[in-house]
Amino acid sequence: MSGKIENLADRRRAREGGETDFAGQVDRYRRWRDGLTETIAEYQSWRERQGLAEGAEDLRIYDLLEALRADKLVVALVGEFSRGKTELLNAIFFPEHQQRLLPSDVGRTTMCPTELLWNEKDGACLKLLPIETRKTALSIAEYKRTPIHWSTLHILKQNSPEEIRELFAEVTRTKTVNRREAEELGLGDYLRQLGEPAAGGSVEIPVWRHAVISFPHPLLKQGLVVLDTPGLNALGAEPELTLNMLPGAHAVLFLLAADTGVTRTDLDIWSNHVVTARGRRQGGLLVVLNKIDALWDGLTDDKAIARSLQRQADETAHALQVPVSEIFPVSAQKGLLAKIRGDQALLARSGLPALEAKLAEEIIPAKHELVRRRILNEISGRVESSRGLLGAKLDEINKQHAELKALGGQNLDAIRRLTETMRAEKQRYDKEVEGFQVTRNALGGQAKTLLEHLSLASIDQLIKKTRRDMRDSWTTAGLKNGMATFFAGAVGRMDKVAAQGGEIRRSIGDIYARLHQEYGMTALRPTILSLVPYLAELKKLETQAEQFRDSPLTVMTEQEFVIRKFFIALVSQVRSLFDECNAYVKGWFQDTMAAVSTQIEGHRQQIEAKLADLRGLHENLDSLGERLAELEAERQRLSQQLAEMDQLLERIHAPMTP
Repeated sequence: MSGKIENLADRRRAREGGETDFAGQVDRYRRWRDGLTETIAEYQSWRERQGLAEGAEDLRIYDLLEALRADKLVVALVGEFSRGKTELLNAIFFPEHQQRLLPSDVGRTTMCPTELLWNEKDGACLKLLPIETRKTALSIAEYKRTPIHWSTLHILKQNSPEEIRELFAEVTRTKTVNRREAEELGLGDYLRQLGEPAAGGSVEIPVWRHAVISFPHPLLKQGLVVLDTPGLNALGAEPELTLNMLPGAHAVLFLLAADTGVTRTDLDIWSNHVVTARGRRQGGLLVVLNKIDALWDGLTDDKAIARSLQRQADETAHALQVPVSEIFPVSAQKGLLAKIRGDQALLARSGLPALEAKLAEEIIPAKHELVRRRILNEISGRVESSRGLLGAKLDEINKQHAELKALGGQNLDAIRRLTETMRAEKQRYDKEVEGFQVTRNALGGQAKTLLEHLSLASIDQLIKKTRRDMRDSWTTAGLKNGMATFFAGAVGRMDKVAAQGGEIRRSIGDIYARLHQEYGMTALRPTILSLVPYLAELKKLETQAEQFRDSPLTVMTEQEFVIRKFFIALVSQVRSLFDECNAYVKGWFQDTMAAVSTQIEGHRQQIEAKLADLRGLHENLDSLGERLAELEAERQRLSQQLAEMDQLLERIHAPMTP
């Protein structure tokens, strides 16, 4: 199809016949991820068989394998209450139950962020975090590591939608408390949004701060996580939702009602939460005009309905300042009904296939590319280093084979002279190894200084200073400057690490060049220290901080809670990022030094092997053929291992198959 797709009807027709199976794309991604996990596990097994296993490096590879196995694809639904978020969730992800898996009754609304996922360790259950935990400085992510604080309700009948709906209704619960207690929980903004009086009286607040439903649904078992968010009446109560969970989602679906368009409260959610979390230009943000079946009154023909929907989409795009191509009119209710009945005509009319196609064709490939870049950064350098060492060893074997073969016509005096020459070379090389040990110790000192910039002690010192500066300056400008200074300090630390890492790499490159020039060893290239993924993530967090500090909601919020929100939702992520980056850099240095040490030690072993061969020939010239056969077998073995490394690299670099 050529030309620009001008309207919703053309876009819908363009998607017909295309990939609209979101579940199928999730499955393809899962198979690619599992294949990659298997490849990395094979590489680790190969290292162990070759006796190359080292504690710290092995732990890094095991951590990466664990991260891949725990990898999730997060889709978040955001919108005011009664926009049909739960119904859309049922229609896209859970239609095979032939009824609503999750309740979406009139008048019931989710009061706290709710995650739907599968955790095999927890089994089928509903976990609930009490609202009282807001009195602490711990984030939801930190509470997830301490299960004692959660209330757990087990799902005993997994095939009973009635029991699941009954459990899910728990997230709608509220309770009545006095105004002072609500303020202590940091719910002042939430109460103002509800229009509650500024002082005195009782107020109604959510019972739970966060909910997690673990359920063995096929999509959830493949790594899908669905985040169902509350409406404006509760959304602002949890800063971590806007500053952590939504930015971390791979797709955000913002729901509106087709019959009302963008209302004032819709625009408040969009401006204060969605844009703050995602940014206007960030991918993976789709706007859903739900409940288009409200226009199917039986009195208006399809062309008039299409014009009405097009006009509403244009107005919505203008109000939200997004391309009209990102607006998707749907009827979640009719789409779910159509899937249950197998009614393809009704399904097409519901608009659901176009939305599913967008999720399938954009969100999954973006997630795949993100993980793939990380794997290339973490693993391919290590595999290429191993391949380089194998190649260097094979070069040594080839040289030794050629030298021994040339000795076939030599007499004993010639072999004796060669032995003396080789013994002198060994003595010279032993001094070279001693010099390398001095250089290695010096590089170790540089690495220690480098890692100090990424240590938790260093970032904690920056956090402490930022918190003190922000508390000492109770002006909005002072708070903003404190946030900016924090990220400038964090980026500065990583820039120092990148610069010092480059110096270490150049020093090791000089070692390889000297070994090549003096002893003819293969000139290997040290692996590049790439902090690009970590700097990109840090930049993303900095952008979120800028949007947070510039939002009208921040200006209206008490400064004590601004500081708390900033540190809980953003600074904690920076701290975790530094911890992860520290482990990566430490692994890079250890792996790089291990590679050059292995080559140096391998050459020493080759010199000793040559001496042993010469001594053996001096005692018995007839042993030459037997030794040549041994070297040929070793050459074949190394060639086979090189082929295995090439296959592993090919599999690591392979993209997800369509």
